[in-house]
Amino acid sequence: METRTVMRREQEAQSSQMSHSVELSSHVKKKTFASSDEEASYADFYPIIPGNLMSVKEILNIGNFPRHRTWEVLKETMAADEEYCRDKWTMFGNEAEKVEIDVIRNQQVMRTRVDRMALRQQAEQKASAHLRYLEDLSRKAPDFPIPLRAHTVWEGMAVKLSCTIQGCPPPKVTWYKDGVPLSVSVQPWNYSLKQKFGLNSLEIRRCTLSDAGEYKVRAESPLGEATTFGTLVVNSYQGAVAGSERSQTPVLVLEQEALFDATFPPSWVKEGGSLTLRCGFSSALLSFQKEVAWFRDGVQLHQSSTADIKTESQSSSITLRAVHKEHEGVYSARLRTWDGVQERSAFVYVKDASAALPGGPASPLAVQVSDLNKDYVFLTWEPPSADGASPVEGYYVERYDIGEGQWVRCNEAVQRACHFPVFGLKEGTMYQFRVCAVNKAGAGRPSKATEPVLTADPLEHTRTMVVKVDRGREIIITKDQLEGQIRVPFPPTDVAVCQVSDSYVVLSWTEPDPRGREPLTFYVERSLAGKNSWQLASMDMVVNSPRFPAFDLVKGKEYCFRVRSINKYGVSDPSEPSAPVSLGEQQAVPAPATSVLPIRDTDTSVLLKWQEPKKKDDILGYYLYYSETGKQDWKTINNKPVTKPRFTVHGLKTQKEYVFRVKSVGRAGNSKYSDESPSILVKPAISVPSPPSAIALLLCTGSEMVLTWRAPARSGGDPVRGYYLDQREKGLATWREVNTKPAKERQYKVGSLTGGHYYQFRVFAANVVGVGKPSEASEAFLCEKWTMPEPGCPYDLEFREVRHSSLVLLWEAPLYEGESPITGYLLEISQGDQSEDWTALSDEPIPDNFFKVSGLKAGQTYRLRVSAVNKAGVGWASLPSEPITAQTKPGTKNIEVGVDDDGFIFLAYEAAEMTDGSRFLWSKNYREAIDAGRSSVKDEKNRSVLTFADPTEEDVGLYTVVMSDNTDLSSSYAFTSEDLERLKELSWQVRNPLIALKSGWQVEVTEKGHVRLWLRTETLSSAAELRLILNDREISSTPRRKINFDKASGLVEILFDQLSQEDEGSYTAQLQDCRARNQFTLVFVDQKFRQALALAEANRRDHQRKSGPYFLEFLSWIVTEDCELIMKCKVTNVNKDTKLKWFKDGVEVTQVVYDQSSGLSTLTVPQVTKKEAGSYKAVVSDGRGEDVSTLKLLDDEYDRLLQHLSKQCALSAGPVRIQCTPEGFKLYCSLKYYLSYLKTSWYFKERRIDQEARTKPSNSMQKVWIEIFNPTENDKGKYTLEMFDGQETHKRHLDLSGQAFADALLEYQRLKQVAIAEKNRARVTKGLPDVVAIMEGKSLCLTCFVDGDPAPELFWLRNDREIASAGQFNISKEPKCTTLTVNNVTMEDSGNYSVFVRNKYGSQTVNVTVSVYKHGDKPPANAVELF
Repeated sequence: METRTVMRREQEAQSSQMSHSVELSSHVKKKTFASSDEEASYADFYPIIPGNLMSVKEILNIGNFPRHRTWEVLKETMAADEEYCRDKWTMFGNEAEKVEIDVIRNQQVMRTRVDRMALRQQAEQKASAHLRYLEDLSRKAPDFPIPLRAHTVWEGMAVKLSCTIQGCPPPKVTWYKDGVPLSVSVQPWNYSLKQKFGLNSLEIRRCTLSDAGEYKVRAESPLGEATTFGTLVVNSYQGAVAGSERSQTPVLVLEQEALFDATFPPSWVKEGGSLTLRCGFSSALLSFQKEVAWFRDGVQLHQSSTADIKTESQSSSITLRAVHKEHEGVYSARLRTWDGVQERSAFVYVKDASAALPGGPASPLAVQVSDLNKDYVFLTWEPPSADGASPVEGYYVERYDIGEGQWVRCNEAVQRACHFPVFGLKEGTMYQFRVCAVNKAGAGRPSKATEPVLTADPLEHTRTMVVKVDRGREIIITKDQLEGQIRVPFPPTDVAVCQVSDSYVVLSWTEPDPRGREPLTFYVERSLAGKNSWQLASMDMVVNSPRFPAFDLVKGKEYCFRVRSINKYGVSDPSEPSAPVSLGEQQAVPAPATSVLPIRDTDTSVLLKWQEPKKKDDILGYYLYYSETGKQDWKTINNKPVTKPRFTVHGLKTQKEYVFRVKSVGRAGNSKYSDESPSILVKPAISVPSPPSAIALLLCTGSEMVLTWRAPARSGGDPVRGYYLDQREKGLATWREVNTKPAKERQYKVGSLTGGHYYQFRVFAANVVGVGKPSEASEAFLCEKWTMPEPGCPYDLEFREVRHSSLVLLWEAPLYEGESPITGYLLEISQGDQSEDWTALSDEPIPDNFFKVSGLKAGQTYRLRVSAVNKAGVGWASLPSEPITAQTKPGTKNIEVGVDDDGFIFLAYEAAEMTDGSRFLWSKNYREAIDAGRSSVKDEKNRSVLTFADPTEEDVGLYTVVMSDNTDLSSSYAFTSEDLERLKELSWQVRNPLIALKSGWQVEVTEKGHVRLWLRTETLSSAAELRLILNDREISSTPRRKINFDKASGLVEILFDQLSQEDEGSYTAQLQDCRARNQFTLVFVDQKFRQALALAEANRRDHQRKSGPYFLEFLSWIVTEDCELIMKCKVTNVNKDTKLKWFKDGVEVTQVVYDQSSGLSTLTVPQVTKKEAGSYKAVVSDGRGEDVSTLKLLDDEYDRLLQHLSKQCALSAGPVRIQCTPEGFKLYCSLKYYLSYLKTSWYFKERRIDQEARTKPSNSMQKVWIEIFNPTENDKGKYTLEMFDGQETHKRHLDLSGQAFADALLEYQRLKQVAIAEKNRARVTKGLPDVVAIMEGKSLCLTCFVDGDPAPELFWLRNDREIASAGQFNISKEPKCTTLTVNNVTMEDSGNYSVFVRNKYGSQTVNVTVSVYKHGDKPPANAVELF
């Protein structure tokens, strides 16, 4: 092998003299021609081993192979050829030197050009970097060295507002007036906006009053923004009032920007489904607003196959298709406005799709591909939130070759952690990957597939250099081209472990440099640490990239790895071994979160907070779970881990209590559940009330005013505890506090006012949280004493019982009645929330201060107002009510009326939602308080019950209920006289109840002959009592008659050990349970009693019989498909001493089969005859007793047996077939066997065939047939066999016509001819023995008889030769007889004699062996001796 290697090196040295590569480097080495000295410098360190001479296995197995060449080996090898080659190489070298000089010169020229270009490029890069550095030094956020200042000018004068701006990069400047972007395009002749060298100015050539205001300049850049303000005051020559009355000139035309109106709530979508999020705008979008941006978790979404974004004039939407868990998160829509950006957000929850199999886990998520190489990728993912019926045990990884179109599993064993190296991929191929979780039920749904990735060399770009030359041309130089004549690759370097797991390690290394100018692969070897026993780790695998996962390592052992480079020229030396490495410990799941705390948020959401574990480096996020308190029905909240220790949980039910728990999520899996959080009742968080509204003046005395106002629309989750008022005189800006103590009612008398002055008021609402914002200022009220004759305005309008088509309006009477008492009220209604088109609801005044408005349209908005009426006329109308929409809110319930368990009549109401301060307010006719002496109210959670003590006609009326803090929750019920009468009757029934009967008296007889009488009622309490009456006398339990009473199940039973005549009679059960009672009677006499008594006696006897061995199945018989008769019986309760015997007509039957384990005994009769008729008996007995079973196969029973047997025989019959005979046709049908009981008939063309001269029916044990003699064409047709078994007729058919008949007739004629020929054929009828013996010297006489028509010819033969009648032989021939006489036989006459007869129909030969023996000898034993 060493010699072959050196010869190969010589060949390479020779070929290297013919060409020299162009090496682009800064170092130039002149070379004349290669010598063995120069070549050895490479060979000493990098062996050149041709791949076609040695295999890798040979290289690894040869321990003494010289891995490093030396000068001595090279000189010894080259010595033999040195003399011959010296002269030849000298001549060649001189010529090659000339060529080399030219090549080197060209190299220098090209190198100079390349160096210049490289220097130019470096200079440009340094200049560009310096410019960027200077630019970074000069970068500065916007700033106003000289800000705007205030100006005051007269109307009609010119003014210039100026400021200076600094900043790098130059900022964008925007002017505003009173917070609105300034537009000067409407009147460019009057306005001029200039910007020059950082000086920004706005010139107004002719000021008007409308130009007065606050001006703002905002400068924006990527580094920030700055703002400066200045006020312009315009004085008018006509004074402030005259100036303010002038109409505004359209100097600044402000376009109405669109703002968010309707937006999208938190949404839920099932995995794999689709969802549309939509937001509306208050007006049409302006041109700069039309690009509405959508974001998920702060990342902008764009139009794609899974996201469809549409923006219209007044709405924008995004449709998500094929939603996966990765799409869960906060979705935001951002709208540009004049002042910046407006945003609306909501969380989108992705629910798990249906499990792939019952109990299977959910799908993993966030599958990521990293470390992409030519044949290797590394995958990571996140575990699912739902384990299924059992914990997740691991994962399967699948890959999808886009060219092949099929998912293939990558790992045989489940991978426990959420990361996996995929090896063995094809280079240059597009792949997708997905992961399935596995538990005891099997593999769950797969995750979302990754985006397609292309397997390629990630370092390919580093081995290519592009050099730009003149005229835009490029020279592409690869690193391999710069390696010269190096062909065999160097060893890899930096072998190390880049991934460690408890089941695998992943090796990485750096590719050799130089590589050998050919594609590389690698061999990976391993050895136990401390030992030099290297083995191939990549035995059956081709390693194309510097990554290799090793799976088959032993836990607890340390290994070292090294790598060899391979190309088509050979294998490199091994790399330096890696540091010792072993499998890591199994990664522990993260610790669970702690201190899970829910906090009130809204009426359908809860803010959840928790404490993160101390070690949170490996935590990817958290999964959250919730359950209603006490139910332990845990449901998943999020399917994508949340990364922060707080989350708002949406979609909860109002007024329901929930508990929560959290799981930490890591690559090793999910942690165990955290401890349950404290339970929380879902309701809105407490806040300050909203501002009151609609301040109205109810009365003025000249120095005092009585005010009222509308309650806040939102109380903030806590009842309003009081109100505070402020007042000011008209025209003044300062508000003065009216009251320091809160007003408890929505009415307040303000004193110490000055008559003739105008006053404005505002109101604050306060609750336990604090004081809310003030209401809008009221209109200016004149402090003047009221003296008008009409009444004042009603106030405190309030809605109740709002439904789709109706509502109830309540109001308070005016404080000022006018000159006469109020006689009624007029109501007016207006459709819409701002319409002033009022319509009267009634023609006549309404006497009450409440009214039910009907006939409304569902979904329409209305306002109402009320006016009081007295004799003087109609007074002031109240302030219009708040707009109200006619619709029934979800969950709205009405008052329920009924009778409770104690018999009291009640009215009950259940609220759909409540707060801590909610109270139920009951009233009669909306105003009257409930009389505590006649009824009582009891509240439990969200239900309130009004119970009447003893209702009478005084309690009839309209009852109403309303929640104290939410008048939307209200209802009423008209309690009428009819209701009173009906409910009183029901109350009597409740107070005097009957025990309900579930099952009436039943009579049961047990197998032992015991009798049970029983009935069942509803469940009774422990205080229930029972009395049993028999024929007017009370009975109790006795040993013979036991009475049981199970109160929990309501069971009453009487058990008779042995029923007798004295137990006949009428049984009555009288039951009482507290107030409930009832009685039930059983008439147990006459036929009903006698039947029970007889059945009890029969069962008792049968039970006694079964005390020993007995027949579980009595003697019976069946007929099988094989027409066999089987008689059988089955016994039970047997032991080893039990005997079973059969008898027929008193004689024991021994052909019985008995299986003692199953108790089955059978007697099989293969073929039934008359002798099977008789009386059969089976007796089973042992020391405990005996039992007998009989079966009589006589008379009718025997006939029934024959009928069944005949039927089975008929069913076993095969098809009718034809057999041709010399006499004619034979039609036959095969059966299992034939019984005479089975009547058979033959039919031809529906006509019965009787026995005639030409037909003959017959049968045998297994066949039924009919013979047709001398058939003709008239016998062609359909033949039918009918078999009658005594009850049914069974038919078989044969269609003997057409070709079938022709073939049969032809066969008959052939057989007939054969029969005639056989009858007339020449043959020997009597004859010769097989062997005859005769003594020497005697005469032999052989005679045989023949037959045939015509008379046959006769020939005698001896040893197959004809014998002539002459000399010693004499042949006599007579009709039908011939004789051969042999006189004076000798030993030579022994032999084989035969007679041959023939005529035209055939021939026959009969042989006889003649044995001649001498005197004194014995003839052969098998021969006939002739004398």
